[in-house]
Amino acid sequence: MPVSVTMPRLGESVTEGTVTRWLKQEGERVEADEPLLEVSTDKVDTEIPSPAAGVLTRIVVGEDETAEVGSELAVIAGEGEDAGSAAPAPAQQQAAEPEPEPEPAALTTPSTEKPVEEETPAPQTASAGSSEGTEVKLPALGESVTEGTVTRWLKQVGETVEADEPLLEVSTDKVDTEIPSPVAGTVLEIKVGEDETAEVGAVLAVIGSADAAPAKQETPPPAPKQEAPKQEAPKQESAPAPQPRIESAPAPQIGESYATPSPAAETKQPAAPAQPAAPSQPAAPAAETVKSNGAGDAGYVTPLVRKLAAEKGVDLSTLSGTGVGGRIRKQDVLDAAEKARSAAPTAQPTASAPVETTEQRKAPAKAEPSPLRGRTEKLTRIRATIARRMVESLQISAQLTTVVEVDVTKIANLRNKAKADFQAKHGVKLTFLPFFALATVEALQQHPVVNSSIDVEAGTVTYHGAEHLGIAVDAPKGLVVPVIKDAGDLNLAGLSKRIADLADRTRNNKIGPDEIGGGTFTLTNTGSRGALFDTPIINQPQVGILGLGAVVKRPVIVNDPELGEIIAPRSMVYLALSYDHRIVDGADAARFLGTLKERLEAGHFEADLGL
Repeated sequence: MPVSVTMPRLGESVTEGTVTRWLKQEGERVEADEPLLEVSTDKVDTEIPSPAAGVLTRIVVGEDETAEVGSELAVIAGEGEDAGSAAPAPAQQQAAEPEPEPEPAALTTPSTEKPVEEETPAPQTASAGSSEGTEVKLPALGESVTEGTVTRWLKQVGETVEADEPLLEVSTDKVDTEIPSPVAGTVLEIKVGEDETAEVGAVLAVIGSADAAPAKQETPPPAPKQEAPKQEAPKQESAPAPQPRIESAPAPQIGESYATPSPAAETKQPAAPAQPAAPSQPAAPAAETVKSNGAGDAGYVTPLVRKLAAEKGVDLSTLSGTGVGGRIRKQDVLDAAEKARSAAPTAQPTASAPVETTEQRKAPAKAEPSPLRGRTEKLTRIRATIARRMVESLQISAQLTTVVEVDVTKIANLRNKAKADFQAKHGVKLTFLPFFALATVEALQQHPVVNSSIDVEAGTVTYHGAEHLGIAVDAPKGLVVPVIKDAGDLNLAGLSKRIADLADRTRNNKIGPDEIGGGTFTLTNTGSRGALFDTPIINQPQVGILGLGAVVKRPVIVNDPELGEIIAPRSMVYLALSYDHRIVDGADAARFLGTLKERLEAGHFEADLGL
């Protein structure tokens, strides 16, 4: 029966997604849970796995087309429903999979094929029988997370593991994290391999006392692999399946970068005429597999890995993947970036030291032009969403901005005095932002009209009972506003930790969809890039957003009790409040900014800093 591939829900507020790339084409075979296509939404870029094994008979939604959640994306035909299923049969026979067994049965004697059928599933049954231990299940890693992909096993079958010791790494559309072992013991069985996806609650592994199952898993597979090529040698000479895999590899040097496959790839051509020899035939497909997985179209990488490679400046075509089948993983990109970073300082001084002159040391390095110059690219989904929402915000609300100047010299002095002890005690740097956040939350509690939302059609205004503070973050993929829920319940240290945590996870694409919604007021720190002030656009359906300018020292006229008016250097900052004039009047905005200015200039934060 044909199986329909539908658009899954990739977040609570996600209603649609855009197909960015089909990893399989019509007529190609796909295995169950094998990545089938890549989808981009407002919040995540992810791969959609195939719900069943079969042949992709029809693609309903093409690349760069958008589909609603639940709509049909493609159709996969079952094993006996596709007449062209004989085309992939030779490749499946070489892989010794159980599914194409009916076809070889007609070509070989039953006495030869039956041992292969019995020995192929033997590792699974043996390991299943040894699963008298503790099951390691995939935990829920977020409210809307339903599945996760195993990116790396830190322990293998037969190895011992301690309780709470990291056992494997899992990636979801929200977080990348380690799963600890629930008990101490020996890894008896791994049920979900690397780069495979499992639902929340699924059993990933079994941990118990040492067992003979690992030995049984390693010995049976070589036997059928050696026997099968001997009897099917004539078929393999005419099999067309391996040739397209070799032609699809645009970068042979990737396959040659592996230590083992390189000699195999070199000896494969002279060994081709002598295919009747049993040892040489398995070696040739092995080299082909490594090459095709490591290069171009045959070896795809996830959107997360591609983005990380772009951020780190790593060329994926130069990497040798360590994942299943040569798949390039996130750790491969990080390792390559680290090698490049460590090699750059050592290579440059040795090459330039003999010829460096005083004039060269004084001359500034010439900035490299951006590779984006002269290019036209399609808007990313998140950038298109930002563009649409910013325009909508200006169209549906009456926005204007009021700016005040604040003297934060007392806060600057307190910060310089306490920042070393604060970081040692709480593990985060003490910046100006938590001071502004704390003062803002206190001012919102006194002026709830700025912490409200308006419904013109219903003719109502809602004054929120809590302060859910959004913090605008400049992330690689665009502006993202994670939210600190119930910010009014946190002190200075609590706000510092939450701001640092949200900003770090947002920039590393580990923030969840549920953490970027529900804000009632927003802070945007444009001063972190040196801007004195700006006129920020309101994040709907909020009615206010506060822009924080750069804290700079400049001469200011101040009143001294003894000397009168004098000119002194002070730490000054501009605060710009954009508000919705439909509900917030200019006087309301002035009162809110006045309360904020008074709190900051008084600088009474000694208790929060333990001074």
